Amino acid sequence: MLESQRERVPLNDGGELDTALAFLSFARSCVLKKVDGVDEEQLRRRLVVSDTTLLGLVQHLTDAERYWFGYTLAGDPQYADVGFSMLVAPDRSADQVIADYRAAIAESDAHIRAADGLDVRTSHPVADEPLTLRWVLAHMTSETVRHAGHADILRELVDGVTGR
Repeated sequence: MLESQRERVPLNDGGELDTALAFLSFARSCVLKKVDGVDEEQLRRRLVVSDTTLLGLVQHLTDAERYWFGYTLAGDPQYADVGFSMLVAPDRSADQVIADYRAAIAESDAHIRAADGLDVRTSHPVADEPLTLRWVLAHMTSETVRHAGHADILRELVDGVTGR
């Protein structure tokens, strides 16, 4: 099957931060493409045994952005206890969930840009020790890429659309 959403991987190589942000942005873009053009029912449709849905993945990644960049890196206590749930409340529209993800991305990027380089340590420890922004970026990129792959499979099951 042809890939109808294919996008070239970033070629940014202007420095460690530039490259890391380019690949995180690419992964986020891949997730957002998977929910573009899909109706509310399709976004909420369970196609696997778990509670994973296209919309649930977006909600989960929103929580991850806010927890890792907002709380762990920047120290914002309002994100200390995010749920990471894949279950989207029926009263939250798809538009709200997707807009919230976009807002979380903008907040995360602001925290990243405000940090004093990749060696800055997290405000809150990870496994009992503060880690670097470099680690948080790598972790969130791998998390987002993993879930973009899940979203790719779910989208293909929904309507046959494929590609990264």
